[in-house]
Parts: sequence; C-alpha cells; structure tokens
Amino acid sequence: MNIRSIMFSALLAAGILAACSGKKEAVTEENKEHEHAHEKESATDDEWKEMDNFHMLMAEAFHPYKDSSNLQPAKAKAAELASAAEKWASAPLPSKVDNDDTRKKLDDLKTSTAAFAETVKKGDDKVIAEELTKVHDLFHAIQEEWYGGHEK
Repeated sequence: MNIRSIMFSALLAAGILAACSGKKEAVTEENKEHEHAHEKESATDDEWKEMDNFHMLMAEAFHPYKDSSNLQPAKAKAAELASAAEKWASAPLPSKVDNDDTRKKLDDLKTSTAAFAETVKKGDDKVIAEELTKVHDLFHAIQEEWYGGHEK
C-alpha cells in the first residue's frame, strides 16, 4: 500500500467514526428524553423512590441490631431516618397506595422516627432497641401496602 491509500483509508475511517458518533449522541439524547418521561410515569406506577431510599437506611440501621444486637449503626442513622421519613411522608403517593391508610402509616412513621432520633440522644439501649423495632415494623407495614397494594 502506498501512502495515499493509507491516508485515504485513515480519513475514511475517521469520517465514518465521526458520523456514527454524531448519530449515537443524537439517539442518546432522544433516549434520555424518553427515559425521563418514563421516570415520571414510574415514580407513581412502578417505583416508589422514597420507600426505596428509606428502605436502604432502615436496612443499614436495623440489620446489625437484628443480626448481632449492634445498635451503633441505628444510633448513627437515627436523624437520617427521621429526615427520610419526613421526605417520604410529604412526597406524592403512587396511585396504588394513594389512600388514607397509607398516609396515616407514613405520618406515624414520620412521628416514630422523630421520636426514635430523640430516644437515641438519651442513650437507653433497651428503649432504643424497642423503638427501632417499632419503626422497622411500621416500615414493613407500609412496604406490604406497596407490594400487596390494591388498585383504586
């Protein structure tokens, strides 16, 4: 191959790559818009982001206690749990759990997590463990509404 053939091949390859890259970006932008539209739908139909966020915190707080009586993670996450419960209680509800019972449970969770955060400040491990278990059980009652939720 001579230099001209190599140069031509290199330019051709660069042109093809540039053309494909541009198309890929356009498709990606289009996909992003499409995904955002579905995110808005799924926030009320398929997903409950606030529940998932609270669940992650609850798992990090509760399982060390349940598995090995370690309350330190729960104590460290108490204020964060209260904040997450407050956000969750004020967020729009997905249609399948948009009812008075779920709203009441979320308000109870908000109140219970705030009380739990205050109990942690007092430092009585027995009371902390009892309140952590109550918060956990209340969370699971709400979660059951979601997974076994009825249609309106």
